[in-house]
Amino acid sequence: MSPNNSEYIQSLFQQFMQEELDKLPQADRQSLSRAFESRFGQLVKDASGGKESAFPDLVGFGSEGVVSFDEVPPAYLEADFDEGVTPSQLQASAELYFILQHDIMGLFKAMDILRRQFRDGTIRIQRGPGAQKLYLLEKWRPLRYNPKDRAIAYGRVFNYGRGPKPAGAIINRNFQHQFVALISSLARYYRDLTVSEVVRGGPALDTRPYGSIASVQRIAIDLRYALDRASYGNIVSLTHESGLYLKEVLGILDAPDVKRAYDATNRWQALEGILKRDNGRIGDLSQRAKMAEAGRRILQWVGGTSFDSDVDADSFRVQARTAGAHAEAWIAAYRLTKEGRAYPGVNGNLKWSRGLSQSQAEAAYL
Repeated sequence: MSPNNSEYIQSLFQQFMQEELDKLPQADRQSLSRAFESRFGQLVKDASGGKESAFPDLVGFGSEGVVSFDEVPPAYLEADFDEGVTPSQLQASAELYFILQHDIMGLFKAMDILRRQFRDGTIRIQRGPGAQKLYLLEKWRPLRYNPKDRAIAYGRVFNYGRGPKPAGAIINRNFQHQFVALISSLARYYRDLTVSEVVRGGPALDTRPYGSIASVQRIAIDLRYALDRASYGNIVSLTHESGLYLKEVLGILDAPDVKRAYDATNRWQALEGILKRDNGRIGDLSQRAKMAEAGRRILQWVGGTSFDSDVDADSFRVQARTAGAHAEAWIAAYRLTKEGRAYPGVNGNLKWSRGLSQSQAEAAYL
């Protein structure tokens, strides 16, 4: 199809689409508009002819020699940048975030302490299931990636911690800013939606403003792209190994003889006992556990969503609802951690929830 005919058909179809939509009731316009848009995209693609030899024909190297501009079909340039990511790397990044938060909680450190205590005889366990697993870990030393390797991975993918940054590696330096911005946008989207449902005064308020969806999508796509760039190399294998090891650690902490040695009724109490006996303090276990769960789910949503620009508002609301709920949970936990104290909304009540007086809270959070 010649360029002139292609341009004329495209213009004619858009005019026809607008006239037909104007004739339809408001309730039918949204669904049919998407159908028209899909048909228009296919029309543009078909108008290009799908001819791979179009450029050689244009410059005179085709089988017919030099042809006029009107005989060469226009090019169809497909916009596929947003889909140019590796799913396995994105899913590994989500799992690595979960592992990171548990590492901050002290799970890996607690296992090192347990192994040392078992070897030195400073913990009263002998032949139980926990003792047997500790023996096997000590015998085989199954981890290929050590704490330094995990620190490098955290630094590359999330720019977190003070681990070494390998020369030439891509460091995702803006992760925290993008991640918090995405979570804040998701939370605000559903808060605005709740307000609109409460004060709904007409049919127009049933539909969310497109700008709010676009903001969430734009931040999510940028975050996904940055994660994909920084998660190549050993990230997938390191995450796989560390995740299985973390599962084993949680199983050992839940062993009856280990819990009995620390007078604990569950593995989290055992973890607290180990960390407190070793260095006299424990971290933000409750907050980190929720951040790990919610953060992983949000990153999984980012990695598995297409983020089409013409997404239906109702469809987006349903697809993103789970991620929105996790965003609120992540914010609530993050605001009570040390690094989240500057997050907007950390008021006096939240500071006092840490068990401090007003003056102590102000001194601790300023």
